[in-house]
Amino acid sequence: MAKIDLISNAWCDLVYEGRNQEYGGYKLRKGTGKRNIWSILIVLIAAVVIFSAIAIKNVIQANQKVAVTTGVELSQIQQKRQPKVEKKTPVKIEEVKPVEKVKSSIKFTAPVIKKDEDVKPEEEMKSQDDLQKTKTTIGALNVQGNDEIGGEVLKAKEEIAQPEPPKPEENKIFDVVEERPSFPGGDAALMQWLNSNIKYPVIAAENGIQGRVVVQFVVSKTGAISDAKVLRGVDPSLDREALRVVNSMPNWTPGKQNGTTVNVRYTLPVTFRLQ
Repeated sequence: MAKIDLISNAWCDLVYEGRNQEYGGYKLRKGTGKRNIWSILIVLIAAVVIFSAIAIKNVIQANQKVAVTTGVELSQIQQKRQPKVEKKTPVKIEEVKPVEKVKSSIKFTAPVIKKDEDVKPEEEMKSQDDLQKTKTTIGALNVQGNDEIGGEVLKAKEEIAQPEPPKPEENKIFDVVEERPSFPGGDAALMQWLNSNIKYPVIAAENGIQGRVVVQFVVSKTGAISDAKVLRGVDPSLDREALRVVNSMPNWTPGKQNGTTVNVRYTLPVTFRLQ
C-alpha cells in the first residue's frame, strides 16, 4: 500500500471511494486540512499579539517609573535649592508717653508736740514769712517739679471703694438646680410642721370646705422664704391660710448650683382635710 499524505486529504477519497460523496460527512472531512492549517495560524497570530501586548505594557510601565522617579528627584533638587526664609520677629514700638507737667511742692505735716531736742531742723514749722518767700506750694506729697509756671500741683487722690454691682446671675431664680432646697429635717419634718401650724379657717370648717392649695414661693440663697403665691386655690379662706403658713416657715437649707447657693423657685401643696 502506497504512503498517503494525510494533509493532502487523499485519504478521504480513498475512504469514500465507491460511496455517496454528496453525503455531508465527506465534505466535512474534505475540509479538515484547511481547518487545521487555519487553526494553527490563528493560534500563532494570537500568541504573537498577546506577547506583543505584554512587551508593550512592560515598556510603558518602565517609562512611567522612570518619569515618576525623575519628577521626584527634580522636586527634591528644587526643594534643596530653595533658600530658607527666616521669619523676623516684629519689633514692638513703645508709645512715647507725654511727660506730665508738675510744680514743685512740699509736704504739709500736721503739728506734733515734741520736746525741743527731738525736733529736727527740717521738721520745724515754717513761719508765714518763710512760706511767702518760697516758690513751692504745699501739698500732700514731696514733689520735685519740672515746670514751675505751667505745671500743676499733684494732690493725693483718695478713692473710695464702691461695692461691685450685683451680677445678673446673683439675682437669677432657678427652677431646676443640682441640689434642691430642703426644709430643716427633711420632708417628714416639713409635713409635721405644717400639721402643727395650720389653723383651719372657721368659715371653711363650718361649710365643710377642704382640699389642696398649691403654693409657689422662692427659697433665697440665704434660705429665707419670699414671693409666695397661690398657683391653684380651693377657697379664699384656705388660700390665705396656706400663704400665712408658708410665709411663717423657718429658713430652709438653700439650693445649690455648681457648688454655689442660689435662689430657687419651689412648689408646695398644702392639704386641708377635716377630721
